[in-house]
Amino acid sequence: MSWVNTVLGAAQRQGVERDALLGAAGIPLTEMARERWPIDHITRLWCAAARVTGDPGFGLKAGALVGPASFNAVSYLLQSAPTLRESIAVVQKYQRLISDGGRLQMLPGAQSSWLVYHPRQGRLPFSPHQIEAVLASVVALAHWISGTFLRPLKVQFSQGAVGPMAGYHAAFRCPVEFDQAFSGVLIDNAVLDAPLPQADAQLARIHQEYAAARLAALSPPEVLVQDLRRWIDSQLYGQVPTRDRAAEALGLSPRTLARRMQRRQLDFSSLLDEARRDAALHAVANSSQALADIGQGLGFAEPSTFWRAFKRWTGMTPAQWRRQAAGAP
Repeated sequence: MSWVNTVLGAAQRQGVERDALLGAAGIPLTEMARERWPIDHITRLWCAAARVTGDPGFGLKAGALVGPASFNAVSYLLQSAPTLRESIAVVQKYQRLISDGGRLQMLPGAQSSWLVYHPRQGRLPFSPHQIEAVLASVVALAHWISGTFLRPLKVQFSQGAVGPMAGYHAAFRCPVEFDQAFSGVLIDNAVLDAPLPQADAQLARIHQEYAAARLAALSPPEVLVQDLRRWIDSQLYGQVPTRDRAAEALGLSPRTLARRMQRRQLDFSSLLDEARRDAALHAVANSSQALADIGQGLGFAEPSTFWRAFKRWTGMTPAQWRRQAAGAP
């Protein structure tokens, strides 16, 4: 619920009280007692906040408000991590303690690395303000941890601009591009790997034990699924993911991974299909990238194969899904 409270707090700063925003989103006040919200509740809240405040830059401003309270128990781990890269790895590992709304992926390069955000698709198309808030929160997180403003090398979105360009320049202070293949922040490796002044290995171990226990208590059977999905997401735009490569990445033998998946009745092909589906729905609905290029980027050798898969996922062609997301008849 930490991200929910971040949205509510950002709206309140603009004069919209909690009960009014929940009412506009069609969410009963009693839902605030729940430990976790369904994905579509969160989507409704983001959409209502942008609509009621009338602020096209709402997501960027909400992301800028991120602080310790936004990360629950994970905040203690972040404060004791040795580098910004390690802090981001903590967020990735314990993402479910923060929010179910999406996943972060690190794409390392020789001089710089992309931190990519993959929002999780529910029944409703997710709000572009949510994506803007997450990327803005990366800058806020780095500032909170290091005490200095993070100036990314570049920021890009898979969607079009929602608000005025001045808002993006104020939030990121770097070039910002839209309608790209993915949404992410490009960060200099020297910044990611610089030692942080508050690093404390002993405290980190204590906090990690606590966070690991919270994560295990949250949903023990899903830990393997989450690890597999996180790895598959990180490989979607490169070499086609395989179960053997996944086993190596998770530090398991192929036989051990196969045995654990069998016990949980998991199928690697189904997990890969789900990851491709989520990425495809997002890219088709929220970018102007050519449909054939989206399919090719996700590992479909021919446009016709991508078309058939998309029709199986949604009952629509990619073009029909894009028109629906745009509100076109």
